Amino acid sequence: MPVRPSLDPAVADVRRAVRTALQTSRPASVVVALSGGPDSLALAAAVAFEAPKLGIAATAVTVDHGLQEGSADAAERAAAAARALGLDAVVVAVQVGAEGGPEASARRARYAALSHAARERGAEAVLLGHTLDDQAETVLLGLARGSGASSLMGMAPERVDDSGRWWRPLLGVRRATTVAACAAEGLDPWHDPHNAEPRFSRVRVRERVLPVLEAELGPGIAEALARTAEQLREDAEAFAEMIDETIEDIVEHAEAGISVSAAALAANPAALRHRIIRLVVSSEFGESLTRSQTLDVARLATDWAGQGPIDLPGCSARRIGGRIVFAATGHAPASA
Repeated sequence: MPVRPSLDPAVADVRRAVRTALQTSRPASVVVALSGGPDSLALAAAVAFEAPKLGIAATAVTVDHGLQEGSADAAERAAAAARALGLDAVVVAVQVGAEGGPEASARRARYAALSHAARERGAEAVLLGHTLDDQAETVLLGLARGSGASSLMGMAPERVDDSGRWWRPLLGVRRATTVAACAAEGLDPWHDPHNAEPRFSRVRVRERVLPVLEAELGPGIAEALARTAEQLREDAEAFAEMIDETIEDIVEHAEAGISVSAAALAANPAALRHRIIRLVVSSEFGESLTRSQTLDVARLATDWAGQGPIDLPGCSARRIGGRIVFAATGHAPASA
């Protein structure tokens, strides 16, 4: 009897992660974001193997940002690799603006293109190739910026927003595993030159910071950072439920804005109080507050001494009687 060749462990790990994600809700159709790099190519190969067994249609979408010479050819090679795996594949060219820097602009354009492609095809989710290493890098960058738990909890395995449903099946898989999976399957990934550009902070974290931490503190740093993100996400979900319940009782709509009970805000723990303030400004005015701005607003409730209004992005906050009133910029609320 012929001996059946054993499945490469790296290929098995990637397929297992994808199978688990697809079996969770059994979507009828998905889009795979395919850059052509080892992470997304290993993801596409796993989807091509697992999706048909579950009756799921899958299309690989490659976004050509047009930022490098030969980018159109690289995108077409990625699409050809996906077709060779048995997937439908398309290339979408986008225009990348300058607002917020090249990384942020390219990301916005890419996600908008993926979202549009998913809607066109009736796909229920877009699968992204972020790995455990990407998660660790995200946590370190958030820590360096001092941006709080919302950044430290990193990327969610599943996220639903106005632009669609986004899955990251490989967040528990190391980048070395996706590279090994591509090699085992005879796939030739494209290596984006931007991923070696030290002018990008994420590249410096990947190439310099994480290796130093591993060398000085021992192996397992990336896994520890990913676990931290998972634990903080659980905390954030609990906080979100508490905030939703609390806001119903203490928030009222006001002229040109919204108001919050100062006494009720002060009675909450600091962590919850600050999250409520940030959420009110974010949801009502579409702006984010720094920590110092959040603390200034909180003092209107906890350390009220007659201080005047506080100018914030897109709005102002002022104590009027027993309430803190947030009003859109240019709309001063009447004093009590």
